[in-house]
Amino acid sequence: MVADREQQDALLELLNSTPVVNGSVQDQLADPEAARPWQRAHGGSGTADEHRNLLQARDALQGVVRGSRPATSLAALLEGVTSRPQITPAGVSWQLDVPEERRIAVEAVMTWSALQETMPGRLRPCANPECRRFLLDRSKTNKARWCSMAVCGNRMKARRHYHRTRDGAAG
Repeated sequence: MVADREQQDALLELLNSTPVVNGSVQDQLADPEAARPWQRAHGGSGTADEHRNLLQARDALQGVVRGSRPATSLAALLEGVTSRPQITPAGVSWQLDVPEERRIAVEAVMTWSALQETMPGRLRPCANPECRRFLLDRSKTNKARWCSMAVCGNRMKARRHYHRTRDGAAG
């Protein structure tokens, strides 16, 4: 599977749905009512079962991308999922067979897998230790470190500058 830009962006949105705001983690998808528009915007139905599966996939994927969980922890999310060939005039494509309430969660795992294969190491946590967000580095150099240069990048650079000038003034 090759993940298109829309699928990549959806995965990044899902991973970034637990940001730190004013020093505490905010789960933007915890409330089923608040999550329903997100689910529908990403092709889901907004059901409670779909919501539960989505949160389970998000939490597992966050752990895998952070390196705190092994990739094998995603296996349970794919239980019973099959893929079947579909012939079109353009050739063979593969269609996932997955219960509808698990489709968004499975697609997130499949998108993560495609990124691992096509863009290894480019989906990663923000380098700011106080941030819980993730980034997908699409740059040629693969040197992006922060989820946002305007927020985390500036904070980290300002912090380094402060320490350098403070240490220089103390000496």
